Amino acid sequence: MVLMSGADWRLAMPTALWLIAYVIFLRYFVPWMRDLSKNSSERHSAVMGRVVDSYANILTVKLFSRASDEDAYVRKAIDEHTEAIAQHMRLITKFTTALAVLNALLLVGTSAIGVLLWGKGELDAGTVAMAVPLAWTIANTAGWVSWEMGRAFENIGVVQEGMETIAVPHAINDTVTARNLDIARVRGEIRIERLTFTYGRDDGRKVLDSLNCVIRPGERVGLVGSSGAGKSTLINLLLRFYEIETGRILIDGQDIREVTQESLRRAIGVVAQDTSLLHRSIAENIAYGSPGASQAQIEFAAQRAQAHEFIMRQRDWKGSVGYEAQVGERGVKLSAGQRQRIAIARVVLKNSPILVLDEATSALDSEVELAIQDQLLGLMEGKTVIAIAHRLSTIACLDRLLVLNEGRITEGTHDELLRLGGQYAMLWRHQSGGFL
Repeated sequence: MVLMSGADWRLAMPTALWLIAYVIFLRYFVPWMRDLSKNSSERHSAVMGRVVDSYANILTVKLFSRASDEDAYVRKAIDEHTEAIAQHMRLITKFTTALAVLNALLLVGTSAIGVLLWGKGELDAGTVAMAVPLAWTIANTAGWVSWEMGRAFENIGVVQEGMETIAVPHAINDTVTARNLDIARVRGEIRIERLTFTYGRDDGRKVLDSLNCVIRPGERVGLVGSSGAGKSTLINLLLRFYEIETGRILIDGQDIREVTQESLRRAIGVVAQDTSLLHRSIAENIAYGSPGASQAQIEFAAQRAQAHEFIMRQRDWKGSVGYEAQVGERGVKLSAGQRQRIAIARVVLKNSPILVLDEATSALDSEVELAIQDQLLGLMEGKTVIAIAHRLSTIACLDRLLVLNEGRITEGTHDELLRLGGQYAMLWRHQSGGFL
């Protein structure tokens, strides 16, 4: 523009007008391309999500003869994705056409004014020969810039869609002054004071209602209650998977909100009812709670969990055998009972001072369960234990039982709770022949 206006201001007018139109063009198209790209990415995620959901639950699909319905369910998402891509492509066509028209007008305008002024003798041929290639260069560069900006904003749209999933702020964070819980000095006393939890509901219903309880170091406690009574909620609060709303939980006098989450969970070994394994070797899964464990330690833990024999028979698709065999995604290559025994071995090796057993033997047959219970009794020695079980016979021998009912706790031994004739006595009658 400086070079052209130096020759004649009228020669620079097409470039000035083109520049204004170009900025408006980018301001209009680029954000639109970003939004359509984000929408297209969301539709693509929906397609993949529905496909994975159907395949992950293929047994349910086949059991209920819903294959054609699942096809239609996925087809709908594919059609929506196709329409989103079509909208995107239509916008690209408009973008390309509008840019071509703008550049054509710049070239035609600059050439026409240059030739007109040259015809009147107000410009020499050399100036016109300079102006037209300059306009051509501007048009080519503008096309490249606009495409790069468009691609950048398309990627921004995809990134925004992903960030909405992966960049959600953490709900539970360690405080600035949080310190590590010294596992070597943890005795295992758990004190629950005025604990109330509602999952943020405003309907007045309390899952836990002003609970007060003390579990002494080395004490073995059973946690009992009907489904939805709050047993798993209490364990999740102990592990800080949820933030306490009212009250507090202390381990050896330390509020769990004042220690780091990592150190808190290192002090607690958990065998969960829904056992999930990593897509790695059996040895790596067992040693996951104790990095650096030797092969001898891994095998000893497996033997205590009655898992060594079936592990030695394992062979994966790569030909690896025994402890080096891969378990598949979430342990799909193993049965539920085998996964649970590996989970028990993992906790045996972790050797934490506090032990939580959430239906730890629910997936085992009676013979294996009996063998493992003997090992679990040994594992409990010197540890503070909280055991959840719907089969009351598996926890009746523990030091004390905590019965959760309507958000409150009733404490006592097996015999004491039977004499009270409350919730525990009713559950015991049902399980000892009441249904018959």
